[in-house]
Amino acid sequence: MTKTALVVGASGIVGSATAALLVEQGWTVHGLARRPVAQDGVRPVVADLQDAGTTRTALAGIDADAVFITTWARQDSEAENIRVNAAMVRNLLDALPPATGPRHVALVTGLKHYLGPFEAYGKGTLPQTPFREEQGRLDVENFYYAQEDEVFAAAARDGFTWSVHRPHTVIGKAVGNAMNMGTTLAVYATLCRATGRPFTFPGSAAQWRGLTDMTDAGQLARHLLWAAETPAAHDEAFNVVNGDIFRWEWMWSRIAGWFELEAAPFDGVVRPLEEQMADDAPIWHEIAAQHGLVEPDLSRLASPWHSDADLGRPIEVVTDMSKSRRLGFTSYQPTDDAFFALFERLRADRLIP
Repeated sequence: MTKTALVVGASGIVGSATAALLVEQGWTVHGLARRPVAQDGVRPVVADLQDAGTTRTALAGIDADAVFITTWARQDSEAENIRVNAAMVRNLLDALPPATGPRHVALVTGLKHYLGPFEAYGKGTLPQTPFREEQGRLDVENFYYAQEDEVFAAAARDGFTWSVHRPHTVIGKAVGNAMNMGTTLAVYATLCRATGRPFTFPGSAAQWRGLTDMTDAGQLARHLLWAAETPAAHDEAFNVVNGDIFRWEWMWSRIAGWFELEAAPFDGVVRPLEEQMADDAPIWHEIAAQHGLVEPDLSRLASPWHSDADLGRPIEVVTDMSKSRRLGFTSYQPTDDAFFALFERLRADRLIP
């Protein structure tokens, strides 16, 4: 029998990749978003998870074998992040029709589980790297913890299995996404090439020289499906990264080369993208007009604040995948290939020249 999935946040980087994989694997896929975008094989569901009543109405009649929660709403403070994002998960799980068979719910969070929320990002006493799942929660308020608690409470009430997935920075395509390093760097490189500005690494010396890893959206989608279909992975939390490690001093040159640029020498000074790109909106508009690009609004492509948070960390960040490997997840994705595949897709979709 065909399985049915509900992908929550189907228009985002993770959600769109997950929906595409499920369609490819023969699932019936419902894609929930406030403003759904057309996706082959995905049945759109329009809902605002902050509205419990309309969410319940939107989900009536959808008997999902698996639910993939890949969305969140950024707020001005962590207290508001907790209030809003916990309520979104709660409203979703309360609105699901009773399951007629086994159901699995997968929640995507991230490494802020170990690094802390944006208000205290990478500060205080942090767990030793590489991060491992058995490392407990930090003694700080964090909306990821609140989302987990909503899933745990609903699972105890309704009897479904769950999994929590903690990716590092995700590489993938989505327009209008709040956390999108891959597209941000593509836009930044395009601006540097068009204006003759140096392609300058914006982050810290610790990130430039230290080891790190990332997560391709396709790799995360495969991990989500694997956990949903693997009984041994039920009721567990997992890190999920590509499987390789790199230093930005190497990766920056790789990205520069793809855009036919020379990487500027790094002098140890942090030069945030948010400052470098502060006045670039009209320049991007001109580039878009010149090359016939489909998105002239720089703010819908680039999220420099988020890239600055990741690239400016004062510590090395590496993620352990042993737990997933021991249970049979063996997928691997070289991170430079993930960047290059994204850049090719952005060019093919006329988002960069």
